[in-house]
Amino acid sequence: MAPADDVMRAGARLAAGGMVGIAGLHVVWARGSSFPFPTVAELHDAVIGRPVRPSPASCYAVAGLLVTAAAATAGLPVRRSRLRRLAVVGVATVLTTRAGFGLSGRTDVLVPGRASPRFRRLDRRVYSPLCLALAIGAGMSLRD
Repeated sequence: MAPADDVMRAGARLAAGGMVGIAGLHVVWARGSSFPFPTVAELHDAVIGRPVRPSPASCYAVAGLLVTAAAATAGLPVRRSRLRRLAVVGVATVLTTRAGFGLSGRTDVLVPGRASPRFRRLDRRVYSPLCLALAIGAGMSLRD
């Protein structure tokens, strides 16, 4: 196996692991936790950008989508199936789109509502670059 293949596999594994971790956060939030923030209000300001609490069902839905995206990135159900390839291309496209809108400061176009200054700052510095890294990692899984 070539070193480039090792890098591709490592990138895909990191992306899949990152998606599972973020899914875990959404489950914790669905259960009412404000982790890693001290209050729910601070969580909403930093992560959503507005003082509206998403329903637990929506948090669980996002978690489920992230686990599904992680599974496809990890090579499931079958590493070389057309369905998996389509799923990974979809994951990479959604994450790249999210990153592009966030980096340009226009996440509000995708998710209407007022975005707090704290959210916009975190979106540009953390959330959007993370989405881009996950998209790249998902794309790396297609080389296998």
